[in-house]
Amino acid sequence: MKKTIKPVVVSLVAMSVLSACGNNAADNSTNSSGNSSGEKVKVEFFQGKSEAKATFDKLVAKFNEANPNIVVTQVNPPDAETVLKTRAAKKDIPDVVGMGATDTYKTLSASGLFEDFTSDPLAKNIQPAYVQMMKDLTGTDTLNALPFSSNASGVIYNKAMFAEAGVTVPTTWDEFMTVAQKFKDSGKNAFYLTFKDAWTTLTPFNSLSTIIKGNDFFKERTAGTVTFADSFNEVAEKLLKLTEYGQKDIFGKNYNDGNTAFAKGESAMYLQGVWAIPEIVKANPSIELGVFPFPATNDAADAKVISGVDTLLTISKNTKHKEEAKKFIDFLLQPENVTLYINEQKAFPAVQGVTQDDPTMDGFKASFEAGKLADFADHYIPSAMKVETINQAFLQKKDINAYLKQLDTEWDKVADRK
Repeated sequence: MKKTIKPVVVSLVAMSVLSACGNNAADNSTNSSGNSSGEKVKVEFFQGKSEAKATFDKLVAKFNEANPNIVVTQVNPPDAETVLKTRAAKKDIPDVVGMGATDTYKTLSASGLFEDFTSDPLAKNIQPAYVQMMKDLTGTDTLNALPFSSNASGVIYNKAMFAEAGVTVPTTWDEFMTVAQKFKDSGKNAFYLTFKDAWTTLTPFNSLSTIIKGNDFFKERTAGTVTFADSFNEVAEKLLKLTEYGQKDIFGKNYNDGNTAFAKGESAMYLQGVWAIPEIVKANPSIELGVFPFPATNDAADAKVISGVDTLLTISKNTKHKEEAKKFIDFLLQPENVTLYINEQKAFPAVQGVTQDDPTMDGFKASFEAGKLADFADHYIPSAMKVETINQAFLQKKDINAYLKQLDTEWDKVADRK
């Protein structure tokens, strides 16, 4: 039966709608960067890189000064991805999010929590290679975030120690091991390994895995057409081989220890990404550093710089301050602001028209110019697997078969949960 509404109810509904419109108008006035009430719009910027906090503080201050009606506040908690996942479960996504292009991002993006930037004019200034990496990661052509900066990992080396030893930059695995052996024979550490922090095992793991097997392996593993046991033996052997050339207590030293020790000349090479360089230079401003792609095979043509989206920027789909949030992202993507960030963080730009000119990075430039880049393998591995912890245990126990079996077992557990 069709219901009829009495006139008095219609009047009440009309009054309610008018009242709501009035309230919304007031809210919009308050939330707009051009509001007439003089009340400032508060925008939360949540980002996960502790080492970048001071740099982002500068950029936030610069934005706030130029936009007196908006107050951006940076939030940078420990274990940021876990915090973000917890907040996502409560449907409390920050207005603006800065994070890595990781499995966590992939999961949150697939949940429809972030804004769609696919056709946004801001996306036109992003390097196409990094846009494609984002699409490859998520498996969709929808772009739910904008790459801001990229990083690179391979090998950092002490130029003075190389010159003193009379060795040149290796381009193949055998040359790499020959150089390592020469330092070992002279009583010096070839590498300073910091495996007390499990995550530091990922730097060599990513290079070996990505260059030897390629990241399509993880799509095939998802499809069930390959296994780690059948495919990763060479990766495991070479990962284990590296431990022969580190200092004695490789499981007793952490990342901070490694930065300081390498700065003091306690090893000739350091298996880390460019993010470590500012800390190394801080510990020894006079050190002369170089970088080169990790030579994972005996074909020099295979060499690639492992580079991925280190920081992406996105907006909560349900933010009440979309206009202000987008204005802040637009600001961060301006060339002068990207330049400030990459210079301080020793990162690489994901924005076109900006270059990384630090001579320390010269060893990576040819790879960037030739497009010989590959994404981090762990970006394709579910975080719930905790592959870094599996790597750490393997390097302690040295049982390759058990290691590969555990990788398969843990992958299948995660796949079953999905």
